[in-house]
Amino acid sequence: MSMTVEQFSAECHRILASDPGEAGRKRVCALLEQALKDEDFVDTTLTDDVPERKVIYQDPELGFCILAHNYQGAKDTRPHDHGPSWAIYGQARGETTMSDWSLLEPAAPDRPGKVRLARTYKLTPGMAYLYNEGELHSPRRDGPTRLIRIEGTNLDGVKRLSYEAVA
Repeated sequence: MSMTVEQFSAECHRILASDPGEAGRKRVCALLEQALKDEDFVDTTLTDDVPERKVIYQDPELGFCILAHNYQGAKDTRPHDHGPSWAIYGQARGETTMSDWSLLEPAAPDRPGKVRLARTYKLTPGMAYLYNEGELHSPRRDGPTRLIRIEGTNLDGVKRLSYEAVA
């Protein structure tokens, strides 16, 4: 039997209510990998009409949200963190090249921080990856991709600091 968004979000709630820390997030990450291997779940959650960012669930008690992303073409994103939140990226279709960055100089509201490339790796369908608060990363997509991402809090409207890469 295929998993539904309702079942998935309820299980995420159960896990995070009992352990909101890194261990609980890792369990949610593993759950997302299971869901991404469920073709019916992916097909019904990431339909063709999904835009680049769509909140498909927001937990009224814990505040985490589940997002569907449907990127049509190539996209390269600057190094960033998720401000006061954590995030889990789950690859459903296509491929994302992720880069992790080492902080050289902290960002401030009036100037970007400085970062250096630490490593690059691929997220392929069925993979999920946890980024805790402050972990700097940048996704690059060379073609169409579909993702499910979970944020510890809805980042719509949350001001985040910027970072620039140095050699």
